[in-house]
Amino acid sequence: MVSVNFFCSWKVKKKRCWACGSLEVIRWGKQCGKQRFKCKDCGIFFTRSSKDQTHRNRFVWFKKWVLERQTFKTLCRESGLCKDTLQKTFYRYLDQSPLVKIRKREKVNLRLDATYFKGFCLVCYQDSLDGYTQLIRFSDGEHYPEIREDLANLIQLGIQLESITTDGHKSILKAIKSAVPEVTVQRCLVHIQRMCLIWLTQYPKHVSGQELRRLVLLILQIKTHNDRISWEKSLNDWQKRHREYLNEKSFNLETARYWYTHKLLRRSYQTIKRALPNMFHYLTNPTIPATTNGIEGFFSHLKNHLDIHRGLTLSHRVGFIRWYVFLSNEK
Repeated sequence: MVSVNFFCSWKVKKKRCWACGSLEVIRWGKQCGKQRFKCKDCGIFFTRSSKDQTHRNRFVWFKKWVLERQTFKTLCRESGLCKDTLQKTFYRYLDQSPLVKIRKREKVNLRLDATYFKGFCLVCYQDSLDGYTQLIRFSDGEHYPEIREDLANLIQLGIQLESITTDGHKSILKAIKSAVPEVTVQRCLVHIQRMCLIWLTQYPKHVSGQELRRLVLLILQIKTHNDRISWEKSLNDWQKRHREYLNEKSFNLETARYWYTHKLLRRSYQTIKRALPNMFHYLTNPTIPATTNGIEGFFSHLKNHLDIHRGLTLSHRVGFIRWYVFLSNEK
């Protein structure tokens, strides 16, 4: 009678398919003097190979680790490999992270945004058509010279930009104006609405703040040119009614300095006023994204995947992000 320990050890040592991880593998002749195998589940043929080939075959587990939020504990159970082996293999992949491939395209509507991690900033240039990430940059912030250089490189590498949707960061707007002045700039409506709602608070005390808050809440509901005309007219009427209140000043008699009394209300209005020329290009061209929600969602998924694998060094975290972007583009 075969013991349970013998059966378990045989199952661990049995040849496993590198593609699907199945144990349903049988011998299938020889090739170049090496034993050949066939997987009954996925049907592929393979042979016993060198260490480099074994390392490449383990890429299927690395891909699950990066894209499917699989932990070492789960992968050890599925692959039959120990944690130390998987860590050694995965860290070797992280040290050899690939570069993002730039695809030449015409009339690209780009989403440009940045997100911050502990120790660095990730600037991302993403095509809104299918979410393909054309370029990423690791830096310590959103800097004008770097963004200008990235945009110029995209143009030189064959990317024909039609529009860029951005949150309105000063460095980004300045870089776009310098590198690609002919490209349409679309301001992200969600960012405008979010910041104004923060400054106006949830329950404004004065009627001017209450009315402006109602107008801000309507921004994302503007779907046609008639909606835009009606909304802009309401904004102009609001400004005329509350002009005096908006321009009220407070004075310091000792220093002879002054400031606007209702700073947050004025800041909200000025934010809308400055962004107004670039808020509604998506009405003329439906392919232009009105918000950067797509790239914000991409950042959110990336951070969730990275949080699963806490304890990575700074260089390995950068390598993980490169692999995540590379594999996401392949999908």
